[in-house]
Amino acid sequence: MAAANEASAKPTKKDAPPNIPPPKPVLTKAERRAKQEKDREAKAAAKGNAATNSKPGAAGTKSTSKTSNSNTAVAGPSQISKSTKTPEVTEAAPVKDAVLAAVQSQSVPELRDETRGLRIFSHFGLPKQSGSSNLKGPLHPAIFRLALQFSDFQIVGANARCIATLNAFKTVIRDYVTPPNTTLSRHLMTYLNPQIGHLVNARPLAVSMGNAIRYLKVEISILDIDLPEQDAKDSLCERIDNYIRDHIMVADKVIQDVAGEKIKNGDVILTYAHSSVVQKVLLQAHERGKIFSVIIADSRPLLEGQESLTSFRVLFYLLFIIIYLGKQLLSVLAEAGIQCTYLLLPAVGSIIEEVTIVMFGAHSVQMDGAVYSRAGTALVAMMAKAHSVPVLVCCETHKFSEAVHLDSFNKNELAPTASKHSLDGPDKLRSSDDPNLQILNPLYDLTPPSNITAIVTEVGTIPPTSVSSVPLALGR
Repeated sequence: MAAANEASAKPTKKDAPPNIPPPKPVLTKAERRAKQEKDREAKAAAKGNAATNSKPGAAGTKSTSKTSNSNTAVAGPSQISKSTKTPEVTEAAPVKDAVLAAVQSQSVPELRDETRGLRIFSHFGLPKQSGSSNLKGPLHPAIFRLALQFSDFQIVGANARCIATLNAFKTVIRDYVTPPNTTLSRHLMTYLNPQIGHLVNARPLAVSMGNAIRYLKVEISILDIDLPEQDAKDSLCERIDNYIRDHIMVADKVIQDVAGEKIKNGDVILTYAHSSVVQKVLLQAHERGKIFSVIIADSRPLLEGQESLTSFRVLFYLLFIIIYLGKQLLSVLAEAGIQCTYLLLPAVGSIIEEVTIVMFGAHSVQMDGAVYSRAGTALVAMMAKAHSVPVLVCCETHKFSEAVHLDSFNKNELAPTASKHSLDGPDKLRSSDDPNLQILNPLYDLTPPSNITAIVTEVGTIPPTSVSSVPLALGR
């Protein structure tokens, strides 16, 4: 009977509960984050204790040397663990604090220069010095030189940067040699990716550069694999030349004709900063005998609107005139005999009533018709609309972007605070090493389509609301 009872008391395999672990409690996002932070702190504390325990010359060894009668200079690890059990708890924290202070004293001064700007603008693209330490592949000397010019702002402007990039890629393609057992149309794309990445690291790509690079990749992908290497290189270089001719050179000539018709005799034209397209429009209109005057508004950080004043027909406006060397638009127009007035952005409100038309270029045009251009353009356009002055934007279609941004805070760039383009006053403030002083130089702002009258392109003059239909009509 006892054996029977014991047998009945033992559970069989069929009756045994399955070995299923209990379900884990469902944690919220905040609880998971708190748990992760606790785990990190525990790991950091464990590493700190291990570092202090592994050093025989720590504070614990001093106590062991006092209590031991041996002549050894440094006690062994076993002796330290036995004889300094209690002092280790009291002296580990000061040692850890000293180590952290030493690390911070070496790393913080380097980071302060990088993070000196306001944290809220830390996502803006910062110009970087191009080096060879972060290369991910073979880099052509032409790309390395171009990246240095981009990071130092020696080449500015969407069209200038696009042409320089395509010409550099032509040099890369000419010097490229296809490895054995591969084809040019397959391997050249892999070879160009590090070159493009290096340019992006030097300075964020302009919209025009991104569109040109996509065009080049498409042309590479459709190359015939049976085409001889030299013929394929010549074909790619020819297509790059065609892109520059059709989308930039010819497009600018068409815009000159279309926008020049909007200029009448006696007009007072207000332009902001420097645009190569606007400059060509004004020069061609002057060559055709039209009499007009130009007001050039300018501002930091690049001060693109001015150059050495070499014409007696330049008018000085109040105290806002500052003579500097190396700028472009003012010198070119003045030397051509166009009556010019140069002023800084705060003075636009006092002369806007004299203006008959506002004309400026664009870095890019968004799909909703908003214009992404040099910082200060939105303010000029807003003042013009408030005084019922028409605003014309001269922009080629290769600058049209598929993106839509609600403001210029989402995406922007920062110009270097100490620059050859900068005024002396802010630079002296920047070099004062004041931790409470931050200088912010955003390069672009976003002008809403409601403040723009029309956009002049190589396909004609269109309202901002029709921008989204242009790439579809062109088959892009």
